[in-house]
Amino acid sequence: MGEHTVASFDEELQSIDRLLCDMGELAASMVDDATRALLSTDAALAQRIISDDAIMDAKQRELDDKAITLIARRQPMAQDLRAVVSAIRMAGDLERIGDLAKSIARRCKGLNKAEPMPLTAAVQRMGLLVQGHLHQVLDAYADGEI
Repeated sequence: MGEHTVASFDEELQSIDRLLCDMGELAASMVDDATRALLSTDAALAQRIISDDAIMDAKQRELDDKAITLIARRQPMAQDLRAVVSAIRMAGDLERIGDLAKSIARRCKGLNKAEPMPLTAAVQRMGLLVQGHLHQVLDAYADGEI
């Protein structure tokens, strides 16, 4: 986005951008950790993912609050409004990814370490694909392509 005459407006937009990038990094980390916890049946790692979901939820609430406040106070138009609404929608998607990682982590707790994990390579490949797509989207967002 271009610079605005009111510097605080740019700062508010940058704050939303930073939160969204933080959420994206957390989502990618949660997917990676969930995949590793599933493959290794690591209960401690699974518990950390479950705890990270609360952080993700808090970040989404913070982003929503900042975006709604920005819309109410600044009444952005055109490109700025689209950017703020897009950030809200992306935050919802990232939060959902965190929820899914948490769901995988919860299932890890019930796995028996003695039994081998079926389809280990396929699960590992899926985790890597998800992380790759997340990073592509985050990079495109950071470069202003989205």
